[in-house]
Amino acid sequence: MPTKPPKEVMPENPTADTINLDNPPFPLTSIDRAVLATRDEDYHRITWTDLHQIIATNTLENLKRLPSDLRRYLAWSHNIKSHYGGITPYVVQERLHWTPSPSASTPAGPPAFAHKSDIPFAEPEDFAVLTNDWPYGFEEGIVHLVVWSKVPIAVDEERGDLTAEARRGVEEFVERFFVRAMGEGGRERVKWFKNWVSLQSVRGVDHVHVLVRNAPPDLLRMWTERRDL
Repeated sequence: MPTKPPKEVMPENPTADTINLDNPPFPLTSIDRAVLATRDEDYHRITWTDLHQIIATNTLENLKRLPSDLRRYLAWSHNIKSHYGGITPYVVQERLHWTPSPSASTPAGPPAFAHKSDIPFAEPEDFAVLTNDWPYGFEEGIVHLVVWSKVPIAVDEERGDLTAEARRGVEEFVERFFVRAMGEGGRERVKWFKNWVSLQSVRGVDHVHVLVRNAPPDLLRMWTERRDL
C-alpha cells in the first residue's frame, strides 16, 4: 500500500530560498502564488494609475509585492513569529516601542494602549507614522507609509472594512496631515487605504496605509517624526 511522503520540515531559520511554500507563516492567496511563480524581471510594478484603480474599486487583494520581496517577507514572517510569537508583538516592541495598557488589554484580545482622545488621529501622541519595511511592488517614486493608531478604528462586522464614519475620519486626517503639507496638487499625490481585517498581516494594532508620490525628503522626515513617545 503506497504511503504518503513525509511532510517537509521547515528549517529553523528559513531564508527566501528555503521557505516551505506548503507550510507558509500566513495563508497564501492565489495571487500570492502567481507572484511567487513570476520572475522579478517579468513582474509588472504597480503604477500610480494602477494604485488609483485598486483603491477606487477596493480590490486591495491586487496589491502585490515583488516576487523576491514576497519570498523574503515569508521567511522574515516565519522567523519573527518563531522569536516573538507573532508579528504584532514584534511591531509593538521593536518598531513602535509602545507599552500595552494592562488594565485595558485582555489575554485573548489585541493589545490596548492608553490614549488622549477616543477619536483616531486626533492627537499627535496617539499615532505614529513609519515607513513600511515591506512595501508592495510599486514603481519608483511611490513611498509607502503606515500610520499606527493607539485608538481603535471602527470596522464593520461583515468583512472588517471601515465603517462610513471611520472612513470620513481617516479621510479628514489624511487631508490635514499629508495632503496640505504637499501644497498645490497634493490631493493628486496622496492616496490611502486600510486593509480589511482578512488581509492584514499585522492584526491587533490598527493602522492605515498612506502612499505618497514624489514626496520631498523634508516632508518624509517631518511626517515620521515621533511625537507619540
